[in-house]
Amino acid sequence: MVTATTDGIKISVETEYQPTYSSPTQFHYVFTYKITIENLSDQTFQLLSRHWYIYDANRDLKEVEGEGVVGEQPILEPGQHHQYVSGCNLKSGMGKMHGTYTMERVMDGKKFEVKIPEFTMFVPYKLN
Repeated sequence: MVTATTDGIKISVETEYQPTYSSPTQFHYVFTYKITIENLSDQTFQLLSRHWYIYDANRDLKEVEGEGVVGEQPILEPGQHHQYVSGCNLKSGMGKMHGTYTMERVMDGKKFEVKIPEFTMFVPYKLN
């Protein structure tokens, strides 16, 4: 698990290779990642959008931007957390991701970026 905290918002990431949905002979490797967003501050925030950088070891780079996370724009009161699972396809079986969430402080509408820490994705047998 990797974590990063920005302005009282803690982001934790866990990844898992999904062999059932992958097809190595067709260069198709599927990974899931579970994100936990924790509000460690004394303010209420809403997650507005995401911006991802996805690097495949074959030198492919994809950028993904959009509203919310998996169709939601969660509001986090102090001490609350939000968790979701999403996925990523790679051609090489090895890669990494990182990015940012745009958050808004509910009290005054101030927007700011929260760092999503860099995490790696590896097919387990590729590490041998």
